[in-house]
Amino acid sequence: MHPAPSLVVFTTAAGAGYGLLFLLGIAAPFGFLPIERWFGAAALGLALGLITVGLSASTLHLGHPERAWRAVSQWRSSWLSREGVAALATYAVAAPFALGWVVWQTGGGVWTVFALLTVVGAIATTACTGMIYASLKTIRQWYTPWVPALFLAFALATGAIWLAALVHGFGIGVTWTDWVAAGALLLAWGLKLGYWHAMRRAAPAATAESATGLGHLGRVQALEAPHTEDNYLLREMGYRIARKHADRLRGLAVFFGLGWPLAFLLLGQSGPPAADAIWVFVAAVAASLGVVIARWLFFAEAQHTVALYYGRHTG
Repeated sequence: MHPAPSLVVFTTAAGAGYGLLFLLGIAAPFGFLPIERWFGAAALGLALGLITVGLSASTLHLGHPERAWRAVSQWRSSWLSREGVAALATYAVAAPFALGWVVWQTGGGVWTVFALLTVVGAIATTACTGMIYASLKTIRQWYTPWVPALFLAFALATGAIWLAALVHGFGIGVTWTDWVAAGALLLAWGLKLGYWHAMRRAAPAATAESATGLGHLGRVQALEAPHTEDNYLLREMGYRIARKHADRLRGLAVFFGLGWPLAFLLLGQSGPPAADAIWVFVAAVAASLGVVIARWLFFAEAQHTVALYYGRHTG
């Protein structure tokens, strides 16, 4: 599939925002983070800002972005529509959660209810995003339970490491955020490596032989291309990336997304507070870059079965 920049930005930015919002909604009501105005403003502002940027970027991939609001009307049958409904609902409960923290600096009562509803909204929206892709039977690399699990895991990992960067930046004396970030990164990239291994071993969803029913006669190959010029299907669903380039990008994704962040998180444990804050911030930037590379590959390596019509294999 064509790795559209708008979709890469959408899934990575919004995922990080929802992961951060999830952790804030759990940690703040139970006293794991201080109910301090400026820290709350920065943390919630970053989370909601990333979500807004990501959702806005997603509309750029639509043929008619001005009609994006109509997507929420199909929630009974469309995961895209369910994602839109969940996103709007999350905004609705995150607003009073943010007001209680930033304006009134309260940490109990109905504010806790809004915080926990925000957690539910963040999980639901991210899961719906993953299911948009996991529900497509025509793309073998997406039609698997690995995909929603990966979306949730990477949202948690990127949200956690940005929370750690904020905690260090504001000089808040807690260390659990660093451990959660490290654990979430290991979980997310462990799942990603498992997904890559599973996709390499999985059989093609369809072949030219199974599609034509002529497999019993031997290998099926098109004599001529369906047409002589490029078209929308080839541009959007026939994108191909060489195996050697994909392997190199996978290595870079793991290096930036896991190796560097873990190293910088360790460096951010023993120095002066200002230096530690810089190291953890660099760790967050590196982790985000690694996820962007992995998400680009997620789209670039996906092979739609329509490619069989053009004489290409989808294995």
